[in-house]
Amino acid sequence: MKKMLWIGSLVIVLVGAAVLYWMSQSGWVDDFNQEQNQVFQQKTEEGTAYGATTDQQQCLEKTLADFDGCQAFRCTVAAGKFLRACLDSASPSEGFCDGVPEYRDEPTEDDKKWAKFICVDRNVRGEGCRMLMRQQQLFCTSP
Repeated sequence: MKKMLWIGSLVIVLVGAAVLYWMSQSGWVDDFNQEQNQVFQQKTEEGTAYGATTDQQQCLEKTLADFDGCQAFRCTVAAGKFLRACLDSASPSEGFCDGVPEYRDEPTEDDKKWAKFICVDRNVRGEGCRMLMRQQQLFCTSP
């Protein structure tokens, strides 16, 4: 029984190593990274264009509405790119930064509670919502 377990483990490791080797040699990773960079660039351009026609609050509202239900890291990053570009080009919104905690590299428990409250209060599903709220913190803290 021990021998079968050992052989099974060895087969899994060898298959995993073969798949990783194939991925690194096939250009799949390079193609994937290039595709993601194009998506992120497109989201940045869309955010800049949208922001030029609206205010900061509407940038946040649109980002959270479009993001709702995102469960993948890649759509979280894309939404973050859109939001940052939008905020940078949008007209100021009165009170947009009121009550927003100062950005810190390591968020405090209060920072985490604030972001979680915003996401729950707005009924935004998706774990990355709190990461988007960190974008608002960073924007409001930056000079």
